[in-house]
Amino acid sequence: TELGGRSNIVSLARRFGFHLDKDEPVVKGLFNELKKKASLGYDYASAEASVELLILRKLARRGVRDFFKLVQYHVSAVRDANHELPMEEATVMVEVEGAVEHTAATGNGPVNALDTALRKALLPFYPRLKEMKLLDFKVRVLSAADGTGGTASVVRVLIESGDADSTWVTVGVSHDIIEASWQGLVDSVVYKLYRDEEEQRKIRDLR
Repeated sequence: TELGGRSNIVSLARRFGFHLDKDEPVVKGLFNELKKKASLGYDYASAEASVELLILRKLARRGVRDFFKLVQYHVSAVRDANHELPMEEATVMVEVEGAVEHTAATGNGPVNALDTALRKALLPFYPRLKEMKLLDFKVRVLSAADGTGGTASVVRVLIESGDADSTWVTVGVSHDIIEASWQGLVDSVVYKLYRDEEEQRKIRDLR
């Protein structure tokens, strides 16, 4: 129910350090947005980092900002005479603090290649990303909206990442497994950058 949903959002927000009232318009907006995304296949019960980012963005709170903007990405399979199994190659072009970074990387699978290429582009600006590791990657095929299933189905990707301090899970959903993976990767990286900036802010406030 909407009432129960609003109460859950208030409880979640409190866990993240935000004190909201279930009758506030922003809570209703969050409920409607979460309900809509859940109908599309997003599993926020398993991806609290993505939920926290959604709440932060909706509240327009400091900390969550556009750390980078996607220009384009491309993923392709590569096979040469030295590899029995094909490798994936990803190229990523992002805009970071006014500069456009264009990087490429290979990996064991498209997610590994995308993750490596993205962090390669971002590391000069955010060196603490080298602490972050992709720990787990889960894919679930959901029924298509028209019930046809098969290759027309929606794909949900859950990505678990971590650093020396904690682990977090993010989610992406799309008919395209690469796009769903990209969504999850972006949330994962943004969450790491947000937490690092919040940590630095708290240190500055204590001085």
